[in-house]
Amino acid sequence: MGVIEGAVRDLLEKTEFVTIVTEGPDGPHVVGNWGDYLRRLGIEGDKLVLPAGYYRKTEENLRSNPRVQILAASRSVEGSHGPGQGCLLHGTGAIVNDPELLERVKASFPWARAVLVIEVGRAELQL
Repeated sequence: MGVIEGAVRDLLEKTEFVTIVTEGPDGPHVVGNWGDYLRRLGIEGDKLVLPAGYYRKTEENLRSNPRVQILAASRSVEGSHGPGQGCLLHGTGAIVNDPELLERVKASFPWARAVLVIEVGRAELQL
């Protein structure tokens, strides 16, 4: 059974924004991306693919520590205590320049310089 299934998948299909956290020598570093960018590129099993514009500090952090956390939420997904569900995803990430993948990303996001690929290993529902 995969990690991105059921409520987690439903949430990623409806979130407006994802927060991405990496850690470097100066501590946590936070960036974001739009939920529709994630959906446009597709959620492939337990792998998330996002366009990377700047993300220079994110890339630097991932080179020395590939661990990443992603926070997503949506009020349109039923939570444990009413409307609204959140999810914290744990995984590993890398900024890649694979020509085939980059070509696919640039077809939708010509400004992308690379691709952020995250392999999700664990999910925690919140709210």
